[in-house]
Amino acid sequence: MLIENKEFKLKDGRTAVLKNPGDEEVMGMLDYLYVSSGETDFLLRYPEECNKYTPESEKELFDKKKAAPNEIMIACIVDGKIAGNCQINWNTGIKTKHRARVAIALLKEYWNLGIGTKMFEEMIRIAESNPDILQIELEFIEGNSRARALYEKMGFKITAVHPDAIRLKDGTLLNEYVMVRKIR
Repeated sequence: MLIENKEFKLKDGRTAVLKNPGDEEVMGMLDYLYVSSGETDFLLRYPEECNKYTPESEKELFDKKKAAPNEIMIACIVDGKIAGNCQINWNTGIKTKHRARVAIALLKEYWNLGIGTKMFEEMIRIAESNPDILQIELEFIEGNSRARALYEKMGFKITAVHPDAIRLKDGTLLNEYVMVRKIR
């Protein structure tokens, strides 16, 4: 699905734009994926796993998301650079179409500028505009207190735990927590 571009001011005074990523963001998205995955253990990929992404596959993904009736990818652009992205998608099956899933990530240099909150506000707005969606769901990895604080600020509550769901390179096992935000 497509969204209208939304400009907003960051806490440091710069202007940011939320938009569907397009052809002009393909290379920036590849850089963003690689850099962001190396900045924290709380994403589901390591930098070397990004080698499967190509300009062609990213363009195809962007086009697929824009054409999908139940998925939206949003990039946050600051000074011509991808600062972060988020996605929302929802089920279409009769028994599960009331559930939407969200995911979000930001480059470290853009933390604490209000981008995460703006992206969540947009994903919540999208969910609220769909009368079928009753709840939004997400997961976060044990130890990611910054993300948890944002999610709780946005109204999410922990509802379940997947024990030892994440295994780091050094063998450390971490729990993954499920959070839900009721819409209606």
